Amino acid sequence: MPTPEARVRDGAATRRRALHVALDLFTRQGYGATSLRQIAEELGITKASLYYHFPRKDAILQAILQERGTEAEDVLAWLRAQPPPAAALEPAVLRWVESSSAEKLRGIRFLQANPLVADGLAGTGAERIGTPLATLADELVALVPHPAPEDALLLRMALLSINAAVAAAAQSDVDDDVVLAAARRSARALVRELLADLPRDEPREPPGVARVSPGTEDRR
Repeated sequence: MPTPEARVRDGAATRRRALHVALDLFTRQGYGATSLRQIAEELGITKASLYYHFPRKDAILQAILQERGTEAEDVLAWLRAQPPPAAALEPAVLRWVESSSAEKLRGIRFLQANPLVADGLAGTGAERIGTPLATLADELVALVPHPAPEDALLLRMALLSINAAVAAAAQSDVDDDVVLAAARRSARALVRELLADLPRDEPREPPGVARVSPGTEDRR
């Protein structure tokens, strides 16, 4: 008899396979034309077993968005653990771009092709990616000394370079590796353009940390 740990592993594997199969069907034949029964048949499990993981079809899309939101939170946590100043900008942006796997690219393609489906998830799974990503963008902008509106826009464009690369490749026959490589180059170029134009001010300290001026140290 399987142990509880084995059942948990099997359940997680089934859930992962269900997300993969469902996204493939959604992309190939459309969200509306895909049923939970068809997804279950492709997986080789009963509809009741699929219901255990995803009681509704939109729950599958919510799970995909939630995973991406968790990745944004992970990059945000990494950024907050780094010392200032703007030297963390490029690594943070590239961490976000490089967190996109080939399967996530398919998810981006699907959502770009089905904006009404994504809008229908507003207030549920969509918030799980939008809110952390917006917070990440805001905290990156805060690292820039005296940021101009153009600087903030450049940083947001860098974070969204993966979406732009997917859209640009829509009418071409290129591998996902090429799309990811183009997104990395675009993100890196945008951040370096921003950094090149920054004034050579002193590094910014983290919020709440007072900077000690030379000659004022405690000489006890």
